[in-house]
Amino acid sequence: MQKSIDTEIPSMNEAAEDEKATKSRGRPREFDREAALAQATRLFWAKGYEATSIMDLTKAMGIGSPSLYAAFGSKEALYADAVRHYGENYEPLFWHNFQAASTAREAVESFLLDTAAVLSRGRDGISTGCMMALSSVGSEGSEQLNELLRSARAAALERLEARIHRAFAEGEIPASVDRHALARYMQTVQGGMSILARDFATYAELKDVAETAMMAWDSLVADENGRAKTSKKRRK
Repeated sequence: MQKSIDTEIPSMNEAAEDEKATKSRGRPREFDREAALAQATRLFWAKGYEATSIMDLTKAMGIGSPSLYAAFGSKEALYADAVRHYGENYEPLFWHNFQAASTAREAVESFLLDTAAVLSRGRDGISTGCMMALSSVGSEGSEQLNELLRSARAAALERLEARIHRAFAEGEIPASVDRHALARYMQTVQGGMSILARDFATYAELKDVAETAMMAWDSLVADENGRAKTSKKRRK
């Protein structure tokens, strides 16, 4: 028996649906720039600029080199975006409790202890060590990139120094203290902790460094009677 025409020929709606499905199967997945940037940031953080190749980046980001250049322009521009991404997404882990603290001592202690906690564990996609501090160990490509990194590190010093100046204005720190030197000292301690974390120092070891630095703070920030002006609440 001859089959009916209706069963032989698909309807116009069915044909349109088939064509739509075919196009959908052949359409490339939409590119997620921020997700790719996050992967690039973790790779640069772990390996540094010079040691990270374009092949490393395309593999980690799940894209081809043409897509990388189309989205970011160059490896150097991608690294600059990675520095921005790091600042927006990871630096709050170090600075949130610092900014919320009621005294400068609590703020600096939080900054150092949070550094010990975050950077010694390398969890949730976080590499050991601070990306900004570790980038200072060697050259990171062009002078423009080095200037970008110097600016990022200078911002950390400015935060510390501003909080210490505020503590002086509030009477927490005496006039005899060199406030710039104190801020620079605490920045140097945190940078050293980052390098130790990259060398697999434990949380307990980094916590000891932080607590020793706060003993130095207490020795430097003492009133005329020799009593350290410590906060009432001490972190354990």
